[in-house]
Amino acid sequence: MNIAPGKTEVSSIPFDRVRVDRLMDEAGIDVLFATSKHNTQYLLGGYKFIFFAAMDAIGHSRYLPIVLYEKGGPEHAAYIGNKMEGGEHQNHPFWTPTLHAACWGTLDAANLAVEHLQKIGKGAARIGIEPGFLPSDAYTLIRKALPDAKLIDATGMLENMRAIKTEVELEKLRIASELITDSMLATIAWAREGTIKTDIIEQLRREETNRGAHFEYCLLTLGSSHNRAASSQAWKQGEVLSIDSGGNYHGYIGDLCRMGVLGEPDAELEDLLGEVEAVQQAAFSKVKAGTLGGDMIAHADSVLKASKVAAYTDFFAHGMGLITHEAPFLMTNHPVTYEGTYAAKPLEKNMVLSVETTMLHPTRGFIKLEDTVAVTDTGYVMFGDRGRGWNTGGAS
Repeated sequence: MNIAPGKTEVSSIPFDRVRVDRLMDEAGIDVLFATSKHNTQYLLGGYKFIFFAAMDAIGHSRYLPIVLYEKGGPEHAAYIGNKMEGGEHQNHPFWTPTLHAACWGTLDAANLAVEHLQKIGKGAARIGIEPGFLPSDAYTLIRKALPDAKLIDATGMLENMRAIKTEVELEKLRIASELITDSMLATIAWAREGTIKTDIIEQLRREETNRGAHFEYCLLTLGSSHNRAASSQAWKQGEVLSIDSGGNYHGYIGDLCRMGVLGEPDAELEDLLGEVEAVQQAAFSKVKAGTLGGDMIAHADSVLKASKVAAYTDFFAHGMGLITHEAPFLMTNHPVTYEGTYAAKPLEKNMVLSVETTMLHPTRGFIKLEDTVAVTDTGYVMFGDRGRGWNTGGAS
């Protein structure tokens, strides 16, 4: 299916065009050539093709969605997708004036993108690509077909684009967090003495799926172990359980951690979780539009450093949205490899953060809280704000 270019109303564009154009201008980009699932989804207003939601490979190649967007020229925007996406367009038309629902692999998609760029007179433009999400065969084709074009890494520009969430995005992140929290608390209550890790993880998958979330992973520990992989380890009376899960709602991530105990928590457990909570609250106290991201990190670190559990406890905070680590990037290589480029910048309203404090106690096990907060003008709003103490196993 090939839908010819036509007039595009500004009101139909599902993102802040002025802001995106400004970010492109600052990055020296004339045309975006977006190829990652998360950025094509963002630029298409939340759309993601369900057929390739779980995998990309098909035949000898893979699915490669492409959104082409010219700075200041939305009438030249195009979406290049799989042949089956013609039906998606019939039911819910894409906003892009040009649609090529015709591809089965990387090379036919890249070739159509090249043809479109040449057609709109941008064959020698500064083209912003995603190197980490552009297959080598497609890159080679583009480089050969457009020898005069300047290919620019648009990764940072696209991350900045997604950093400030819309109200619609915030609501999806809130729902995702609520669904994951409800699922974790229900799973803790379901599990009892003798329940093994693989069964607990499977139960969480069911809980999330039944609530309308898309399950992605569960990192689980029992007892004194720090090993979060699935196994046949069984939960025993008096032991702690740490359940850390990521799932999504319409592509937006819920990523939280809650604690359980089989029986009543003793005084030591209450004290240890209290130490974790103190670090979390220290971080929250600095979350506000206008506060430097690095100042929030430094304050939480200072509280942790003064804690009696500092030797085996770690603090971390990162951005959240369509992926689990995105702008604002607040810490460098801790633990995920990227630069903390936002540490010296002020937090902005509608940024979303994951705040997590992790204790690897030598005898009581893995004790952690992870929370999701949205930055406001006066502070923050927490999503999934419950179950943050000790939750009793075998209660259902």
